Amino acid sequence: MDDKRMLIMPAELIKKIDDNRGDMKQAEFIDFLIDNQLKAAGKEPQSITREEIRSLIDSQLKEKGKEPQYATKEEVRSLEQDIKKLLRNFIDFFVNYGLELGKQAPKTELEELTSKLHELENQLGSEGESKEAKIKWK
Repeated sequence: MDDKRMLIMPAELIKKIDDNRGDMKQAEFIDFLIDNQLKAAGKEPQSITREEIRSLIDSQLKEKGKEPQYATKEEVRSLEQDIKKLLRNFIDFFVNYGLELGKQAPKTELEELTSKLHELENQLGSEGESKEAKIKWK
């Protein structure tokens, strides 16, 4: 900083600098302000809007020449049935687990669970599809 230059500024700005610089010299105060502003600008997280995200996704899809892929009705129905079967197996497991531990549930609760499980099984079986879960990975 041996090289010195002159900077022409409005008188109002010089008054603000003088009012707020305390014991610092004008040059030191201006240097301090510039350094703080540059450090703060580097630390600010960059935010992105929904429109920018959408345009980025669209541009990526256009580059690949693909349209967005959606699930078909059949795939959704298959997923629904698979989830029902999974839930049935889950309930079945915990009922059997509870019985294995010797915790005797009242007969009415057990009969209610059994009837619900049979209803689910009938719903799954009535649609004519296999009782196996089919998962497609892409």
